[in-house]
Amino acid sequence: MNTLPQQAAWLPQLLGRLLLCALFITGIATGAQAQTDTTLTKSVVGKRWIVETRDGSVIQGTFLGQTDGGIRLQTDSAGEILIPHTQIKSTKIVDDSHMRNGEYWFENPNATRYLFSPSAFSLKKGEAYYQNTYLVLNSINIGITDHITMGGGFELISTFSGSPAFYLTPKATFEINNKWRAGGGLLYMNVIGFEEDFSGLGIGYGIVTYGNTDDNVTLGVGYGFVDDEFSKMPVLNLSGMKRISRRVGLVSENWLVPSDGYYGLISYGVRFMGERLTVDLAFINNGDIAESIAIGVPYVDFVIKFGK
Repeated sequence: MNTLPQQAAWLPQLLGRLLLCALFITGIATGAQAQTDTTLTKSVVGKRWIVETRDGSVIQGTFLGQTDGGIRLQTDSAGEILIPHTQIKSTKIVDDSHMRNGEYWFENPNATRYLFSPSAFSLKKGEAYYQNTYLVLNSINIGITDHITMGGGFELISTFSGSPAFYLTPKATFEINNKWRAGGGLLYMNVIGFEEDFSGLGIGYGIVTYGNTDDNVTLGVGYGFVDDEFSKMPVLNLSGMKRISRRVGLVSENWLVPSDGYYGLISYGVRFMGERLTVDLAFINNGDIAESIAIGVPYVDFVIKFGK
């Protein structure tokens, strides 16, 4: 009869001890987290930050630290400001290489390709883009690793006609040094239901690129093939891009194709850029085309980038 009251008498003491242990452990965890946050904060003080607020505003400035009230930034136009945590949608630490005369230039979202031909820059693992040309050519490219890209696409009109034309564009690249990159790949095209004995056509190529993702030039050499027969003379490609402002670049893609000697095509155009979108407006030309259309055949495409 006395056992139950004796156990009941111990319950408050036991619960009290458990509560003290819980508070002690919580204090250690909280202190460790505070230490981690403080260390992290100190490591980024003095860095250039971009803060996007929930109302859509974008604020740039030097990170001074944070308080319970918000993030402190030293801005060029408004001096030191405090942005409340409740108003912050996202933050980004800006690499100094992306600053030009005090203005943030986002990374070129479409550095891996000119109009259609590739550069030796590659998508990073997990990145991808969708490209649409003339509203009928559709392609997707995905970064399998930081150096290997797999791509492919199809032509819309032939798809509805019952004989869809498709193409594959795998590419592998590597860095030689901070100015030079090289790589190789394949452009393979075929038409489903075209001919039973037709195994496709394409170009196997190697490329070398000089420059950075904003300003570069690429030389490509490849051999075309139809079925299992390869051309005896190489296909030559020389392309380049030049970023002239935060949102505008120049792009050119030029080909020499074997055909009783060589048949040449040149192109020149403007690339309009956002952080995830580019639009190319260009013209394709040579002597034959210029006889009918002096400025060349218009070329239009857009690219949407996904991932990192």
